[in-house]
Amino acid sequence: MKRLLILLLCIVNVFQIDREFHRISTVPLISMFFAELDRYSPRLMEIFSRKVGQSGKKPPIMVTISKDDTIHTRIACVIKSLCTYLNEDPEKLVKEYLDSDIESQSIMEQTVMGVYVILKEGELPDDDPQDIGVLIEGVEFLSDLSSIAQACALLFGLIYCLNLSYPPELKCTFEVLQKIFLNLNGQRLSSKAQFLKNKLLE
Repeated sequence: MKRLLILLLCIVNVFQIDREFHRISTVPLISMFFAELDRYSPRLMEIFSRKVGQSGKKPPIMVTISKDDTIHTRIACVIKSLCTYLNEDPEKLVKEYLDSDIESQSIMEQTVMGVYVILKEGELPDDDPQDIGVLIEGVEFLSDLSSIAQACALLFGLIYCLNLSYPPELKCTFEVLQKIFLNLNGQRLSSKAQFLKNKLLE
């Protein structure tokens, strides 16, 4: 499996993933992903804030956005909060590393599927990361991506195009991305995904 992924790595890029995804699903991956995230984000932020806010603490999504209120930060926070809402660990999807961390490379090589973000030591909240990319089976498939949201969309696209199984620890998150955001095979939903869909339609 890993050898095949390394071979595919030599020929894959953002445009090819988007084109192959469109060929298989008839859905334009990147544009649809961002359009639906943009459409659902205000309502999702309400839902997340209400649930986490019941504890009396300021929701983490709001804390992060208040420090760096850009579109990329806002969408990344919504994606991470989606994982949390579905009782999944957002660090299993998006993992941040410092460029000075000598152990980061070995940890990345053990990642089955996920998005990595390399941060510069001592950077400010509004500084751009040093690198954002996608890992599958410890192989760096994509790097130098523009945002966490783009990386998540491309990770989903790779999983779908390569007909890979969703990682069990992120099964619900990827189901929501597939069946609610991209409307692919959305007739049958798990109870968690159906509950969220009902909330979005309220």
